[in-house]
Amino acid sequence: QEQLVESGGGLVQPGGSLRLSCAASGFTMDLDYFAIGWFRQAPGKEREGVSCVSSSDGSTFYADSVKGRFTISRDNAKNTVYLQMNSLKPEDTAVYYCAAAFFDPGSSSWYDVYAYNYWGQGTQVTVSS
Repeated sequence: QEQLVESGGGLVQPGGSLRLSCAASGFTMDLDYFAIGWFRQAPGKEREGVSCVSSSDGSTFYADSVKGRFTISRDNAKNTVYLQMNSLKPEDTAVYYCAAAFFDPGSSSWYDVYAYNYWGQGTQVTVSS
């Protein structure tokens, strides 16, 4: 079954760092041909776009709340997309999901959940002292 798998979540103190990974499982899906987005959902809130890396030209996009702190990147050899999260804050606490889009949503809709075709199950990130 086609699936994305996230890993790397956990409990971290404010100011700390985590690196999330997103890999394809169950099928030969070359993530390099998909736009990959990271989303998060906190309890009682809607799922929101955090970051995206384009499939067409490698452009990256970030939510204003994470700019300068989070970095998205691809490792084509490992068929994995990463989200490096630094200077974490309690408000970053959420379940983080990666998603893959057949058609590159670009700058106008990278944060739209409906632009993505495949989703992972999510990984919990908790920022607390």
